[in-house]
Amino acid sequence: MAGGNFAGNIIINLASLPDFLRNPILKKRMVEFFSLSEPERKEVINNALEAGPTIPFPNFSKLFKTWLKILTTLSEEQREGLFSAYITEVSQSPQKLIAFNLDGILEIFLTLEEKEKEILSNTIKKIINNLDEDKKRRFMIVIPNNAKNHLRF
Repeated sequence: MAGGNFAGNIIINLASLPDFLRNPILKKRMVEFFSLSEPERKEVINNALEAGPTIPFPNFSKLFKTWLKILTTLSEEQREGLFSAYITEVSQSPQKLIAFNLDGILEIFLTLEEKEKEILSNTIKKIINNLDEDKKRRFMIVIPNNAKNHLRF
């Protein structure tokens, strides 16, 4: 998108909204993702990866937890599609993940209910196991060991 990181700006604004507004708006945006063209999807993912580290962590944590919870309510195909888009981008450019508070992200994941963690872990493992060895290696190199342990890699 010429003229700025519109998706990133939306993400930053979503992070500061109260739950009752953030949840339905974020879910709508996540479902809309699947109607985008491949280049638009890639742009949204890159914008999100760029915007995420710029959001104050208390706001980011609320947004990320909402995102994870919504993912558990989507179909496996949709969940896999969203996670795959992020994992593919990070495997191509691992440095994009380094700016994130990965230990904080793991802590957010660990606050989910057991069933939610299981749903998300299974999808993530499936995607990572299906990556070619080079992408898998590049992705796994930026994932902290404690996260790998919780995902049982």
